[in-house]
Amino acid sequence: MSKQKDEELNARQQKILQSIVEEYIDTAEPVSSGNILKKGNLKCSSATIRNEMADLEKCGFLEQPHTSSGRVPSEKGYRYYVDKLVREDNITRREMEYVKSKLEQEVTDLEELTRIATTTLSEITHYTTVAIGPNVNNHTIVDIKFILLGSRVMMAVILTESGIIRESVIKFDEDINQDQVDDLTKIFHNKLVGKPLEKIEGQIEEYIIKEIKTGIKIIKKVIKEINKIIDESNRLYLEGTKQVTELPEFMQSDLARDFINVLDERDLVANVLNAGDAEDINVYIGSENDKDELKNFSIVTFNHLLKGEDIGTIGIIGPKRMDYSKVISVMKYISKRLNENYKKDEEE
Repeated sequence: MSKQKDEELNARQQKILQSIVEEYIDTAEPVSSGNILKKGNLKCSSATIRNEMADLEKCGFLEQPHTSSGRVPSEKGYRYYVDKLVREDNITRREMEYVKSKLEQEVTDLEELTRIATTTLSEITHYTTVAIGPNVNNHTIVDIKFILLGSRVMMAVILTESGIIRESVIKFDEDINQDQVDDLTKIFHNKLVGKPLEKIEGQIEEYIIKEIKTGIKIIKKVIKEINKIIDESNRLYLEGTKQVTELPEFMQSDLARDFINVLDERDLVANVLNAGDAEDINVYIGSENDKDELKNFSIVTFNHLLKGEDIGTIGIIGPKRMDYSKVISVMKYISKRLNENYKKDEEE
């Protein structure tokens, strides 16, 4: 086989590539022609398979590690597999029932739903799952109140139209009283309700400081804490770190260290989760990732919308030898169940 475009792989070559990818995912060992002959259900000789494997290697779909007689998929091989060969029904009935039971739990807001889906995905796939809650910066504030907890302690509570609640305990260096708290609630409520959950700055900050009789130090402290709540709106959830570090690839201390460092860089992970297309499964394999820190890993992300409402983005970070079929199948089923549950709730 001469060097050819990906789409020109014939049926036998596709079958061989698929068998190699799936066998390598299962065993983490280089795959030989003998393995393919036994498990690939191909009506051809071992010599024919060896020739095809050699051609696939020349075209960049396979690699031969060290002096081993077996081959492993290259990034190009994984990409072809994900784009054209991956099964999207690789989920058992038992796993379906488990997903269904988890997603039918009562939830108070969209963030809780995202957390449940994140945990469920990690439990079934055994990979590290990360998720970022819905982007609420454009959500409208429907209520804001302050509650006096002590002579120098107050709680700020913000409620958005989607039912998402943001709260923070604020501590002061001077005493405050109930009249001041009522004054704060009235002015902040009048100025912020009906507006997007965005930072308080500029004219709004000046207006609030001017209108409220409370001391400027207290006002500035309240504004600072509310802005901190807004900055933390896109909260990151993480599940299953221990499971993935037990994979063979992570027995190499350098790769394990790099993986933990990636998870520690929350802004980096958040940017990856926010980069994909909405309502689509996005797969980034090795060097397809923009950041150097991610070149040794694969990332699969999914951003879900319910009736146009962002419920957050879920992603899996793992080795390039990831079980893409299982991950994509479970993600798709979770999406299906979310939509079915939402439709059922609307009808009721």
